[in-house]
Amino acid sequence: MQFAVKRDNLLKSLNFVQGIVEKKNTLPILSNVLLQLKEKKLSIIATDLDIIFYDEISDVKVATEGSTTTSAAILFDILRKISSNSDLSFDLKTENKLSLKSENADFNLLCLPTDNFPTFSDDFNSQEILLESDKFLKLLNKTRISISNDDTRHYLNGIFLHLTEAHGRNFLTGVATDSHRLSSSSLEVHEMNDFNPIILPRKTVYQLCSLLSENNEKLHMQISENKIKFTIGKIKLISKVIDGKFPDYKKVVPMNNQKVLKVQKKEFINSIERVATVSIDRKEGVKLAISKDNVQLSVNSANSGDGNEKINAEFNSDGLNISFNSKYLIDIASEVEDNNLKINLKDSTSPVLIEDVADKNSYYVIMPMKI
Repeated sequence: MQFAVKRDNLLKSLNFVQGIVEKKNTLPILSNVLLQLKEKKLSIIATDLDIIFYDEISDVKVATEGSTTTSAAILFDILRKISSNSDLSFDLKTENKLSLKSENADFNLLCLPTDNFPTFSDDFNSQEILLESDKFLKLLNKTRISISNDDTRHYLNGIFLHLTEAHGRNFLTGVATDSHRLSSSSLEVHEMNDFNPIILPRKTVYQLCSLLSENNEKLHMQISENKIKFTIGKIKLISKVIDGKFPDYKKVVPMNNQKVLKVQKKEFINSIERVATVSIDRKEGVKLAISKDNVQLSVNSANSGDGNEKINAEFNSDGLNISFNSKYLIDIASEVEDNNLKINLKDSTSPVLIEDVADKNSYYVIMPMKI
């Protein structure tokens, strides 16, 4: 196997590979990236057995075809330190030694035979669904903040993607919850009838977000019984889906919270961040003392003191005191597109609904804290 390729083209692909490959693996082959030269194209393949990443580089000079696997982390590190737009020459000297030359540098990388690299069948017979990358990325970003880290309830460790209907229109809806907060975001879809609900794992969500943020090509999605495939240009990401039943989230979405608080978003976020500075581990909640035209925010830490601040607000009810986890509140407020937050409350212990006036297809629910 012998070929030449531009450093920047290969580095871009290897950058995505870093998010897939686990640094510490019981199977050494899974720390490697598979480089495959066939039909004048270089394929780059990486997997952790749950996610498979494929990319293809056609701007490559092929001397002899072949394939090998080498450490994804080491190859990425070398390429990062080589100057931009350099020409790289690869030559597989023996089954376990790959030569890499660039300008005055010369490296010999250890390889593992490709026979040990997992093989995958690509059996997707379902209809391909076409999505706009930027809209799907927005849906993922708005919902991923609420993905749970609790391994005992594995079915909460991802985003629940399913079809919903409202006002005679069809939507692809993503929902995530960690039982303290919930995020929901939807995008309108047409001609999408046979979509079975799935739970997209956390790691896949994050990989997809980094891919979509750097690609503006159309996103193609296909589903099989226990896998999902995303295609963006020449890149393919295939992932297992979470096996489990997502809870009936609609039960926790408050429908008749009549007390409405309106507050300027940036001012609210900055104020929480300032008063929460006194809490070293951010475990202490932020207390909101709400009155007709202002909100008094305060954090009281037994170990390090207290912080208080007052900001302007509009409230359509009598005074109310309520407390929240400050990080959860900031996460949600940061995803709201509108300049103002619309916070719908009932009392100091019931779930709170946060709406985004600029995006009617997204909403958030947060549980108050007991302080």
